[in-house]
Amino acid sequence: MAAAPVPAAPTRIALVSFPGIRAFDVSVITEVWGVDRTDRGAPPFELRRTAAATTPIPLRGGLSLTPDRTLSWLTRADLIVVPGLDDHVTPAPEPVLEALRRAHTRGTPIAALCGGAFTLAQAGLLDGRRAVTHWNLTELLRTRHPGVTVVPDALFVHDDNLWTSAGTAAGIDLCLHLVRTVHGAETAATIARSMVTAPFRTGTQAQFIEHPTPHTDRDADTLAAVRAFALTHLAEPHTVAELADRAGMSPRSFARHFQATTGTTPLRWLITQRAAAAQKLLERTDLPLPEVARRTGFGSEITMRQHFATHLATSPRDYRLAFHRTSPGTGVDTPAPHP
Repeated sequence: MAAAPVPAAPTRIALVSFPGIRAFDVSVITEVWGVDRTDRGAPPFELRRTAAATTPIPLRGGLSLTPDRTLSWLTRADLIVVPGLDDHVTPAPEPVLEALRRAHTRGTPIAALCGGAFTLAQAGLLDGRRAVTHWNLTELLRTRHPGVTVVPDALFVHDDNLWTSAGTAAGIDLCLHLVRTVHGAETAATIARSMVTAPFRTGTQAQFIEHPTPHTDRDADTLAAVRAFALTHLAEPHTVAELADRAGMSPRSFARHFQATTGTTPLRWLITQRAAAAQKLLERTDLPLPEVARRTGFGSEITMRQHFATHLATSPRDYRLAFHRTSPGTGVDTPAPHP
């Protein structure tokens, strides 16, 4: 009689808490890693709320958070997540800062949501490194922590095992991205579906910065239709001129409106969508790599490999080895990413 399979060890996530953290970010972290979705194929997670002490911590809005572990548990964590702050200049307790420094020295990945970048900066972890925060806090982060290279318009940034994200919803983007990098696109999509959100967004936070929008609602609707067309025809070659013609615009006007709407260029957006579709095919099917490249519009395995190296820091073959799941067949249609 065959032995029962050994259950996978849960990925251990430490939520770092102290007075002043944002309730919204705590909820995002809990929703991503604190819900058991193993019945839907997601891996097990062990989320622990850590703090200097296990006494309740007040949050804005009459809420409170009760830690279930002290900061010593960070030595066991596979990932540490720091919520943002209600007041972005709130000093974190020194025990928290010291625990974060030690964790980074050990090589544990640390992610900070929104204003959580200020906490990492207080710990000195961002000196000489790139980071992002909410667009409205960019100058404040630069002023208070001049040693940080502040990226003004990214949704999230990775530098030396430290992750930072832009405001509010970008924290969800970062959390799902961290799931995707360790457990694959399908797991991230499973969690995103249960949260009723997109498994990933493309672009930068430039699209959300307050400025007069030069395009009309009609333009936005037209661009959405063009994106939907491209997603359902990923295997076909597309040029900016062709997509602009479909939108009834000049290439220059189309590119300008597209970037204002999505925060990225048409070609960068298309490459991101193709890479996401290729990830899913590599996870779900046994299709040969040239066929995966053909179905997702890369044209050749060489081109697909180049884009994987640039955007995912891996190769299609290694990605498949890490994330492939047994599937009923190999004729799965290319899944359409979120527009």
